[in-house]
Amino acid sequence: AICPDKLHDELHSAVGDLADVAGFTAMDAGAQEEGRWMYSFALGCAEKAKDWSLRADVLSTMAKQAISTGQPDEGLTLAELALVRSDRLTAAVRAQLDTDRGRALAKMRRVQETLTAIGTADEHFTHFIPGNEPPFMANYDDAKHALLTGQPLAELAILGRDPGEAADRLTAAVAGYTEEKTRSRAVCLTKLASLTMVTGDPLQAVAIGHEALKVAGTLRSRRVAHGLRKLSSHATAHQQLDDV
Repeated sequence: AICPDKLHDELHSAVGDLADVAGFTAMDAGAQEEGRWMYSFALGCAEKAKDWSLRADVLSTMAKQAISTGQPDEGLTLAELALVRSDRLTAAVRAQLDTDRGRALAKMRRVQETLTAIGTADEHFTHFIPGNEPPFMANYDDAKHALLTGQPLAELAILGRDPGEAADRLTAAVAGYTEEKTRSRAVCLTKLASLTMVTGDPLQAVAIGHEALKVAGTLRSRRVAHGLRKLSSHATAHQQLDDV
């Protein structure tokens, strides 16, 4: 599109934000290649607009896609690329990127580095002021931070680390996500059920899992379905229990 020079940056930021949302929607539906194309387009728009916050957010979603599709090393690279000139980023954006780093490192079984990344994310979050954040970070709150930090800690707990902190954070995330935020609530419940099934009481995990299924039943999300399949695999060790 042709537009006046004074609107150039705003146009590219707006279209880049739209492409980022479309990329997430494609990824959630399981259309990974379409998602990658849209993220690449969004990143180009952000860079043309010199919009550092949007650039970081797009790289964050790209990192999440890489991690969720079995490429944690690529996810770590993307998250760290987004942290270039972190002085230009807000507290919530930096916190989110360090949770991405933590999740990638947890998948790579780099325990101490994961804990350091989560600690750094928590430190950034203490400086979080909603009014100072860009519009696309409007949904970053206590519940989302608890989910994003709880996920890598749950990965470590499944590998054998004490599950207490992971369970506390995921429980806080579940409490913070209301009925309107259905997909995020389903993700939280499913992750908490998986963690409990592996490290705690399988009957308690069943109760959480039933709630997860009830919420997930209203969705058409490949990402949520993938989480439920992982819960199913974790439940195999307790399949002799009728409730499981």
